[in-house]
Amino acid sequence: MKLSAAANKNRGFDPDTFLATIGEGRKIVSVPNKQLIYAQGDAADAVFYVQKGKVRLSVVSKSGKEATIGILSQGNFFGEGSLAGQLLRMGSAAAMTDCDLLRVDKKAMMNALHREHAFSDLFVAYLLARNIRYEEDLVDQMFNSSEKRLARVLLLLAHFGKEGIPETAVPKISQETLAEMVGTTRSRVSFFMNRFRKLGFIHYAGGVEGGLQVHSSLLNIVLHD
Repeated sequence: MKLSAAANKNRGFDPDTFLATIGEGRKIVSVPNKQLIYAQGDAADAVFYVQKGKVRLSVVSKSGKEATIGILSQGNFFGEGSLAGQLLRMGSAAAMTDCDLLRVDKKAMMNALHREHAFSDLFVAYLLARNIRYEEDLVDQMFNSSEKRLARVLLLLAHFGKEGIPETAVPKISQETLAEMVGTTRSRVSFFMNRFRKLGFIHYAGGVEGGLQVHSSLLNIVLHD
């Protein structure tokens, strides 16, 4: 759920305009594709708001195994753990495309939430929606096949089922990253991606960006028992 979508329920309040007028403690950060925004273990001292681009959230276990826990886009927050008392980042965040981010210091964000109740309501609604998404991910991981999990990930990346028009292409994402998100091997992801392509559910956009076109027909995989 994007913050801007929730704003439609509060006519007269524009979260993007409000965030731009917080004052001290905020700044625009431009992050090139593949550059790290913050690393696991860094000080948790700010919240980020995605104005443009896509951000990958990941975590590394003590054994060195990396897992992708989320991919965020325009209108999403991340790093909000700092507001709940986290002193250090529990995971890492990196740009998947060129990104424009609004970095809001913890103190400034807390003041904004206390000062503007409409913004506070929208922020809470956003966090609840994301918590529901995490629960759905857990159910998906426990009960669905890796083929269905991959189809669901691709549909979520293309924003099917969300407000507005689905994106025409998902930015280039490696099969290793998809395997981490799905919880399977790269070879299985490669097998299913080839199958989806042959069935016409997806096709590769090509070019420099190397994006992926995801069609609504891929829902057949998710809905089929």
